[in-house]
Amino acid sequence: MAPGGSALKEVLESNSTRMDYEVKTTKVEVNNSNNNKPTKSSSAGIAKHGMHSNNGVYELLECPVCTNLMYPPIHQCPNGHTLCSNCKARVQNTCPTCRYELGNIRCLALEKVAESLEVPCRYQSLGCHDIFPYYSKLKHEQHCRFRPYACPYAGSECSVTGDISTLVVHLKDDHKVDMHDGCTFNHRYVKSNPHEVENATWMLTVFNCFGRQFCLHFEAFQLGMAPVYMAFLRFMGDENEAKKFSYSLEVGAHGRKLTWQGIPRSIRDSHRKVRDSQDGLIIPRNLALYFSGGDRQELKLRVTGRIWKEE
Repeated sequence: MAPGGSALKEVLESNSTRMDYEVKTTKVEVNNSNNNKPTKSSSAGIAKHGMHSNNGVYELLECPVCTNLMYPPIHQCPNGHTLCSNCKARVQNTCPTCRYELGNIRCLALEKVAESLEVPCRYQSLGCHDIFPYYSKLKHEQHCRFRPYACPYAGSECSVTGDISTLVVHLKDDHKVDMHDGCTFNHRYVKSNPHEVENATWMLTVFNCFGRQFCLHFEAFQLGMAPVYMAFLRFMGDENEAKKFSYSLEVGAHGRKLTWQGIPRSIRDSHRKVRDSQDGLIIPRNLALYFSGGDRQELKLRVTGRIWKEE
C-alpha cells in the first residue's frame, strides 16, 4: 500500500467468473508489436527506406560527455575537442578531454559536415528501418511510430518503457495487473469511506479484445471543488489504431443511469492527461452514493462496459 493510502476493493464479473481484488490508494501522477512494418516516408525530412549511410563521420558527432549525437551549436576547445551545448554548461566551460577552457568556439566545420550525413532512426532495433538527413532525425524520432511506449500503470510512478508485448508482460509480472479476455465487462467498485476521494485509484485491468489490449481505469478525485468518480479506457497502441475502436460505459440503479460512449485514448497520452481532459464517464459523488443505495455511507458502484471495432 502506498504511504497514506487506504485499501479499496474491486470485484470483476466477466465470463460468469467473479473475483475479489484488494487494491490501493495512491497519488497518481512502448512500440506496437503489430505495427512492425517499416515506413517509406516520414513527416520530418525525407526518409530513405532500408538505406544505410556508409559514411562513418557521424560517429564523430557523438558527444564525449552524454554520448548523444550533437546538434548546432557544437562547441570545441582550442585543441579541437568537441561537445554539445548542453554538456558545455555541465562541465563548467572546461574541456572534459584536455581540461582547457572552452570559450565560445563553434565547430562550424563539423556542423556543416553533419548536413551531408544520413543516419538511421534510433529505434531501428524496434522496427524503424528508415534513414534520415542528420538534422531531420530528431524531429522524426519524436513522432516515430516505433518509439517505445510508457508503462500505462497509474497506481505508482513507473519509468519502464517498451513495445506493447513487453509492457503486457511487465504489467502482469511487476504490477500484478489482472488480464482478461473478452470485449464486455461488469465491474463493482467498493469503498468503505466514500468521502475519501483524494487521488484514489482502483486496480488497473487489462482486456484482450480483437487481438489488442485495453486498459480500464477507475478512480476518485477532486474536479474543482466537487468530488467525482471517473472511468475511462485506454488503448495499448498508437492513436491511429485507437480510432478503429469504440467503447461504452454505463452505471446506474433505481431506474436511473449514466452512459458514456467514446473512442479509447492511446497510451501515448498519459493517464493524467486523459483524466484531466475529462474524457470518460464522470460520476458526481452524490449520484454515485445514490446508485450505491443503503445508508449512502459506503460506495458500491457497478460499472458495465463494452468494446467494439468500428467498420
